[in-house]
Amino acid sequence: MNDYHFGNRLLCLREKLGLSQGQLGKLIGVSNKSISKWETGAAKPGVDTLSKLALALQVSVDELMQPAAAGRQISRIVITGGPCAGKTTALSWIQNAFSEKGYQVVFVPETATELISGGAAPWLCTEGKHFQTGLIRLQLAKEEAFAYIAGKMSAGKILLVMDRGALDNKAYMSPLDFQYVMQTLGTNEVALRDHYDAVFHLVTAARGAEEFYTLANNQARTETPEQATALDDKLIAAWTGHPHLRIIDNSTDFNKKMLRLIAEISSFLGEPEPMEVERKFLIQKPNLRKLEQLPACTRVNIVQTYLKSTADEEVRVRQRGSDRHFIYFKTIKRAVSRGKRVEVETRLNQEEYLQHLMQADPQYRQIQKTRYCLSRNGTYYEIDIYPQLDDRAILEVELRDEHQPVSIPKMFKVIREVTGEEAYLNRSIAKHGFPEVEGK
Repeated sequence: MNDYHFGNRLLCLREKLGLSQGQLGKLIGVSNKSISKWETGAAKPGVDTLSKLALALQVSVDELMQPAAAGRQISRIVITGGPCAGKTTALSWIQNAFSEKGYQVVFVPETATELISGGAAPWLCTEGKHFQTGLIRLQLAKEEAFAYIAGKMSAGKILLVMDRGALDNKAYMSPLDFQYVMQTLGTNEVALRDHYDAVFHLVTAARGAEEFYTLANNQARTETPEQATALDDKLIAAWTGHPHLRIIDNSTDFNKKMLRLIAEISSFLGEPEPMEVERKFLIQKPNLRKLEQLPACTRVNIVQTYLKSTADEEVRVRQRGSDRHFIYFKTIKRAVSRGKRVEVETRLNQEEYLQHLMQADPQYRQIQKTRYCLSRNGTYYEIDIYPQLDDRAILEVELRDEHQPVSIPKMFKVIREVTGEEAYLNRSIAKHGFPEVEGK
């Protein structure tokens, strides 16, 4: 039995039935800790327990042990962008590219277009916030329905593509209206943003490809190039803070822009494996007040806990969010080379997160930090502020590949690059604290 694959299979079947680890444990007479160990690959159930598990999960033992099901994945991604960015064409490219890679590609249509074409237009409402409330309500209902059906499909790999996500609508509202919508729907910005696995933003042709900017292919669009650029900025700002936001600019011709999008999605999906390339810099602590005033900057609070693991792996759980609204993740990392690593990330509910905390490695301190996510000129930056550091911070830049040049905004004063240095890895910081800076 492959522990990792069996654990994934068990997790998928349990979540499909809406059972918590504790509830499943009660059904078969074991503790929630046992379920957790099986799902993380830390232990295996006995032969007698397998039949109880299969009965509780409403499958046969053979189905429970089926290797093919272990690799089954449903990935939720958002394709967004400014006016005349190539989004419609991008959806066709995604269909063709990932069908060839063995994915069942499922599209959730753009909700605003559906409403307006059906006669429910924002200009017919007494206030715009009422239209936005209805739009997001329908968006979430559609996503739930599509996800439910996708979960019943037999395909091993399913790509659920949102033609715009729920948080796109923030760009069309004032802060007060957005707050009203959140309260009316009983949700919050963190929940809307982070329930998608990845977000891919296509930059408007009005920025960098001005000669190709046109409204001829979309009668609903009326924006001037200046208005299109401003809206593009608002959309990027709305999604800034998502851990997997990627911005596809107009630095190449349109075909290469589409190829870069496909490459970014492929990398995220792990074709063949999820790879991440990043550069890390030790910087002087920036002026946080000025940083927070930037339109495309989002603050996120992170609590990171390392779990007991093997020597060649790093396993951690993370609480991520703000204003008492949090999302929980479990991440397994394996180093490949300098600045490059294999990374597998899964979503946890709060109960599962708290259970994982019981497996914390006592050798490591819990890391608490405030992360400022900044999007600028098509590049995504993460600035980590640690309470232990008075005058320093860590800046990370995520790159498409190892050869992409790095541009650091002038507002950040680089002390030196620390990419690949063991002392500046979060795991090392959790174990040994921060190293001293030369010259201090």
